[in-house]
Amino acid sequence: MNRLLRSFAPALFTMALALPASAFDTSAKAAFVMDITTGTILMDKNADTPLPPASMSKLMTLYVAFEAIRDGRLSMDEELPVSTHAMSYGGSTMFLDTTDKVRVDDLLRGIIVLSGNDACAVIAEALSPDGTEAGFARYMTQRAQQMGMTNSIFMNSNGWPAPGHVMSTRDLALLAKHLIEDFPEFYPMFAETEFEFDGRAPKNTQNRNPLLKMGIGADGLKTGHTVKAGYGLVGSAKQGDRRVVFVVSGLDSVKTRAEESSAIVNWAFRQFVEKSVVKAGTQVAQADVWMGSTTTVGLTVAEDVTTLMPVLGDDNLNAEVVYTGPIRAPIAKGDELAELVFAPDGLPETRIKLVASDDVAKGGFLARLRTVSGLLLTRLQQGPEGAL
Repeated sequence: MNRLLRSFAPALFTMALALPASAFDTSAKAAFVMDITTGTILMDKNADTPLPPASMSKLMTLYVAFEAIRDGRLSMDEELPVSTHAMSYGGSTMFLDTTDKVRVDDLLRGIIVLSGNDACAVIAEALSPDGTEAGFARYMTQRAQQMGMTNSIFMNSNGWPAPGHVMSTRDLALLAKHLIEDFPEFYPMFAETEFEFDGRAPKNTQNRNPLLKMGIGADGLKTGHTVKAGYGLVGSAKQGDRRVVFVVSGLDSVKTRAEESSAIVNWAFRQFVEKSVVKAGTQVAQADVWMGSTTTVGLTVAEDVTTLMPVLGDDNLNAEVVYTGPIRAPIAKGDELAELVFAPDGLPETRIKLVASDDVAKGGFLARLRTVSGLLLTRLQQGPEGAL
């Protein structure tokens, strides 16, 4: 019985769509590229490896700050004090000191545009459960886990080198997607190319994101660099109706980071076209039902499914429907029961949830008798070796 209930029941089908891709060979130590309009993953190179993220981890501090503003725990015009600890940070800073009280909107731009380590610490201490940056880092880690960023651990608010402070490129891409979709009112700040704070940092007024002035639709998000992490970038660009998010990490120079990032954007938009896979409500397959009023249930998608396909290639896409079954009744229309799995040639695998197309009530006496009889017949056909 247990083997029957946990066995996989795959179904295959083919659709007329375009294939395959010309691969992009990046020199980054790790990289992840995703078209968030369709959910298509275009590149996955060591994407789940936890690595030092440097200043790219500031995006998590920003996300937590945006949540606090949205929830009314922080306001844009609120002025925050600067502690001795925050002032002690070197590297890229806003040159804050303990005599300052800085508006939150200035701190946010100081983080986004100037990559201010001190600005991050000020925000962190204001929002920390215990008033310390370390406490804020623990909160960041917990919040990241809740959001599905399972390869992210924070030791501080700004990516200052610290043992155990890591993120994966997939996690950074997921975070970028959340920033874009959850906070459209704040996201335009990531496209700002210059910010002058109080005239005190004339050598640190320019956004380090090399893509913002290239005219390729780029509008975010954050660069990062330390000796151990190398050069990295969390980027996003929009052309037409499509938006791409990408992360590169471990590059060897500012020049290489700019060239690789620009090439990735060009490749993602020019080498792929959007295609329909299946329309909402279209029955993709049927799954076997256990103890139900019917013996099968239709599987469909809740929303239209599209994917990116390489511009050149043949017209076949093989997709597999995978579920654990038979599925026990009762089943409600819309219940998630299976996955549609497909991988255009040269691209990572995509998995789409499949849902029940109809309700299936729990079967009565005859249905249960039919199910048990079928099971007994199967066991008899299997013989002694099939017994558990």
